[in-house]
Amino acid sequence: MQEIIEKLLELLVSEDLKEIRSVVKEIRNSKKESTLENGNIIVDSDILNEELQQILDTKGLDRTKHYVRILHKSLTEFKQSKVSDMNLNRWKEYEDIMTDSLWLIDKRDSSGAHSNTYHGNYIPQIPNQFIKRFTKKGDTVIDPFLGGGTTMIETQRLGRNCVGVELQEDIADFAEENLSKEPNKHNVINEIINSDSMEVNFREEFDRLGIDKAQLVLMHPPYWNIIKFSDDEKDLSNCNDLETFLENFGKIVDNTTEVLEKGRHFVLVISDMYAKSEWIPLGFYSMQEVLKRNYKLKSIVVKNFKHTKGKDQQSNLWRYRAIIGGFYVFKHEYIFLFEKK
Repeated sequence: MQEIIEKLLELLVSEDLKEIRSVVKEIRNSKKESTLENGNIIVDSDILNEELQQILDTKGLDRTKHYVRILHKSLTEFKQSKVSDMNLNRWKEYEDIMTDSLWLIDKRDSSGAHSNTYHGNYIPQIPNQFIKRFTKKGDTVIDPFLGGGTTMIETQRLGRNCVGVELQEDIADFAEENLSKEPNKHNVINEIINSDSMEVNFREEFDRLGIDKAQLVLMHPPYWNIIKFSDDEKDLSNCNDLETFLENFGKIVDNTTEVLEKGRHFVLVISDMYAKSEWIPLGFYSMQEVLKRNYKLKSIVVKNFKHTKGKDQQSNLWRYRAIIGGFYVFKHEYIFLFEKK
């Protein structure tokens, strides 16, 4: 890639538009590698082609040189994101990062250790997206509702530490078994704590593990009592009423916020519910609980529900119930993104 960089540098001092176009065409036609590297800057050949074509499509010398300058800078300078490993000068390279507020995902990632046998799992694509966009390698992620270990499998794959809390001992064991199937290539810290997220002393746990602060909290709590996960009275799915659910949920937010670094992010995945002929906006009630704390709302993402175990093979039944009951069948959940002030 060094030859391309040197040619672009020469074009920056050229005043001959015809010559610039000729050299850019030469660069475009000479590339054969699928990727090019310059230190820690990795460039996709197809995207580089698009950038070269943008220069060729530009009218006028000043504008053409402007795009040559931008391209040269993106190949020589790594612009570090404050919260991720992304090179912001090469933002086009990150085609896998979703930036729209509507996520239509056909099926869950079932690769490696990921399993759909635990009914409380969320799809791995959710933690994958936020870990890559809002953490760096070596950062620490907290999951206060670890479940089958989906978040921890993703952090291990991506080189982040993870502290996960799971209330049920058998599910904590299940998560540990799942995680053992995923190679720890980055030698990260994975700590599964069998306890109540309202009571865990995260500061003590972090000190024991040699961790200062967390850089991301990923939270996928029970959607109140839609699914009963255990008989434990501390389980949020066993709360007697909505007020108690929100109060206990708020305690967990407080507990994790204490060890979350300032300016870093908190992700809440939750849905609404329907009970006694009334739509209950559980997602927005929970959002408000977070906003009562030291957070600002950055985004709301709506993600589609394709299938759930409870609704598999029952689409006609749910359609009948919706028509008879005068409501709409849930086909989405919310992902709230917050930033700690």
